[in-house]
Amino acid sequence: MNKNIHNKNYNIRKATFGEAVFTFAFLVIIMFISIIKYEESPHIPMLIGVLIASIVGLKIGYSWKFIENSMIKGISQAMQSIIILAIIGVLIGIWILCGVVPTMIYYGLLILKPSFFLVATVLIASITSLATGTSWGTAGTMGIALMGIAKGLGIPAPITAGAILSGAYFGDKMSPLSDTTNLAPAMAGTDVFTHIKAMLKPTLITYAITLIIFGFLSTKYKNTSADLSSINIITNGLKNNFNISPILLIPPIVVVVSIAAKVPALPGISLGIIVAAFLGPIYQKVNFGDILSAALNGFVSNTNVESVDKLLTTGGLNNMMSSISLTIIAMMFGGIAEETGILEAIVKKFLHKIKSTVGIVTATILTCIFTNASMPEQYISIVVPGRMFKNEYRDRNLHPKLLSSTLESGGTVTSAMIPWNTCGVYMSSVLGVATKAYIPFLFFNLLMPIVQIIVAGIDSKKFTLDSDKNTIID
Repeated sequence: MNKNIHNKNYNIRKATFGEAVFTFAFLVIIMFISIIKYEESPHIPMLIGVLIASIVGLKIGYSWKFIENSMIKGISQAMQSIIILAIIGVLIGIWILCGVVPTMIYYGLLILKPSFFLVATVLIASITSLATGTSWGTAGTMGIALMGIAKGLGIPAPITAGAILSGAYFGDKMSPLSDTTNLAPAMAGTDVFTHIKAMLKPTLITYAITLIIFGFLSTKYKNTSADLSSINIITNGLKNNFNISPILLIPPIVVVVSIAAKVPALPGISLGIIVAAFLGPIYQKVNFGDILSAALNGFVSNTNVESVDKLLTTGGLNNMMSSISLTIIAMMFGGIAEETGILEAIVKKFLHKIKSTVGIVTATILTCIFTNASMPEQYISIVVPGRMFKNEYRDRNLHPKLLSSTLESGGTVTSAMIPWNTCGVYMSSVLGVATKAYIPFLFFNLLMPIVQIIVAGIDSKKFTLDSDKNTIID
């Protein structure tokens, strides 16, 4: 963008470090007060941050036209992910209506055995979160049922909560249905399927270690018997209200195969929708009107089983608008901060001595954790560090997929570890376990940042810009 075209005052400059600190400090304060004291969503505080960044931009000589174009440029960089978020809302509504998600959850629940309860808990939470794209929904439904079973088995609540959340965040991190899984590549500048593939190695290593640890802990409780009545209620509720069939696993398989075959995200996800829409009338006796309604407004479950209804009443284009609007506002802030030098002033100040890939990945993860603690909202821990480090990664010849993967490993999974973060507060409330009590057993979340740093160091050559140029989005 030619600055002279949009600035009558040619005496402009980049933001100083002090001005950058002021902008971010104001955002931190307003975000913290709004979320912690008033328990409000981050949308309006983020919009106030846009206003402050605009004022700073005007102060240092940029015209309003330039600032406005900076907002538009920021939003345009996230348009692919915004479109995907909208399509994901449609997919979730249709997949539930057509029995795809209920089938995935039903078969997942069949693996629950008291002899390896903690491992089964991780797997069930993982499947549920992968199927729905939400760690919150998983913890608030399946998590509550599993906590009740653990109590009957005599398994300590903090250990069980750690197993539930380890699985829930694995699914949230890896599911193409998750908003954070779509938000991270939007901030970094790549596509969602490239992002998921970049996460596979460190995430699966961490997941395997997590299962081994919980497998060892499960041996202490292998001789106990469990009351599985709450799980039976859920499986019966699913079976009585949906026609469960292995054939209904085809749509997610289609999406996975699309990822493996390097099909672009939008066609790959759309194929999953089309296959489900074809199977729905056959297995669930729904009509085209039902499919259109679920695509727009989501699915409303009426099984009379509270946990099932709570989990399956979701999806739809309209229900994705909150995530979309936050992404738009955040990108407005990011656009101004990039074009006026606010982000550059912060990054250059702290990263000029860091030369290695391991160093910048570590710095990114620490920034995500700090953001989770200071602006206690999971989305913001991806948005702010994502825009802050985007150009720095490219300047160091690092592919955006390394940044997007690191954002998830530092932002998404650490949110539940902060007692005053919205995720920490929610998880503690629904599971009935204090954050500080379950943190020692949150093995997946604790190990993920460490493994991410190690893999980034070992595979640094695989994350250069030359490794996959076609998946870079400017």
